[in-house]
Amino acid sequence: MTAGAEWPAPLSRRRAEPLETLAIDGLPEHAVPAFEAALETVCVSVGYFRDEASDTWRVEGVRESGAGEGELAGALALAAAAAGIAPPTLSAQPVEAEGWLARTAAAFPEQEIGRRFLVRPTHLPNSVTRRRIVLRLDAGLAFGSGEHASTRGCLMALERVAHRRPMRVLDLGSGSGILAIAAAKLLHRAVLATDIEPWSVRVCAENARLNAAPLRVLLADGWRNRSVRAAAPFDLVFANILARPLCAMARDLALHLAPGGVAILAGLLGTQARMVLAAHRRQGLALARRIDVGPWTTLVVKKGWGAEFTSRQCRDPPRPPTSFFWLRGSVKSSVLSPTTARHLRVREEPAPSNQKKEGGGLGEGVHLPPPVLF
Repeated sequence: MTAGAEWPAPLSRRRAEPLETLAIDGLPEHAVPAFEAALETVCVSVGYFRDEASDTWRVEGVRESGAGEGELAGALALAAAAAGIAPPTLSAQPVEAEGWLARTAAAFPEQEIGRRFLVRPTHLPNSVTRRRIVLRLDAGLAFGSGEHASTRGCLMALERVAHRRPMRVLDLGSGSGILAIAAAKLLHRAVLATDIEPWSVRVCAENARLNAAPLRVLLADGWRNRSVRAAAPFDLVFANILARPLCAMARDLALHLAPGGVAILAGLLGTQARMVLAAHRRQGLALARRIDVGPWTTLVVKKGWGAEFTSRQCRDPPRPPTSFFWLRGSVKSSVLSPTTARHLRVREEPAPSNQKKEGGGLGEGVHLPPPVLF
C-alpha cells in the first residue's frame, strides 16, 4: 500500500525484524474506520474483514513486534470513544512468514476474474489458456493475489476502461503488482508501479519478470516522490489502498491526471464510497462507474477535458444549442498543452443571449470531443 497523509515508518530495510499481527474482532461496521485509523498509527499495513455469520468486522494490522505500545493504547481509546462502544479486546500473534506461505500455497486456487483475466499460482502447471490473460503469481506478504474483492473490482474496472487505450499508466501502491501486470499485458505498454514497502517493491519486480510484463517498479511514497510526479500526466491511475488515504490524495491525483484520464479507486467499503467520491468531486473529478463486489466498492472517476484550463471550480451553465461549453474567464489558446490541442479547438464565439455575463463576458468557447461511454 502507499501512503496518504502520515504513516508509520516502513519495515526495517537492513534486516528482517520479528513481526506480529494485531487484531480486533466483533466490531460493528460504523466503528471500522476509527479502529482502522488507530492501528495505522503503529502498523505498516492494515486490513479489515467481515464475518458474515455474525455481521461484525475484524480489523487487523502488521507491525514490528512491540512497536509504539503507548501510542497504540491512546489511539485505541480514542477510537472506542469516537465509535461510542466499549474498548474491545486487542489480540497479538507473531507472524510465521515461512510457514504461512507454505500453508497458503495449497489453498490458493486458479481464479477467473471478469471476462479477460485468469490468476494462476506458480505451483500449478502453466498450460495454454485461450481467451484469457494469465497472471502468474502467488499469495504472499505483498497485497494482491486476486482473491480480495477490491482487487477483483479493479480488474473488472480495467476491462471497462481499456477501450480508451491509455498511454501513461500508474499503479499507486502496487503490492504484488497484479494490477500493473494486468494493465501492461492487456494494453501492451509499460506501466509505472510504486509502493512504500521495500518488500512489496521486490515482490512486484519478481512478479513482473515472471509474467514478462514491462513494469518500472519504484520504492516511492506516493505523489511525494519526484520521479512519480515527473512521469505525469497519467491517463490511467490505479489506487487500491484505503478510504482515508484516497481522500487525502484526491488533490494530488486530480493535479497529475491527464485531461480525459481516469482513475480506479478501491480498498473501500460501500459505506465509505460517498466520502471518497465527495473528496474527488471537490477536485473536479466525476464518477464514471461504480462496481460493488460484496461489501467492497470500486470507483472509476474521470477528469474533464477542460479541467486543466482553470484553477477555480465553476458551476456548469446551461448549454447553448451548439456543441460549445462556456467557461468563465478568458481561455487563451496559448495555454493549451500539445496533448490537449489534439482534442480541443478554441475559437471566439458570442455568449448565449440568455447567459448573464460576469467580468466582461464569458470568454471563449471550447469545443469538446464526443462523450466517451463507459
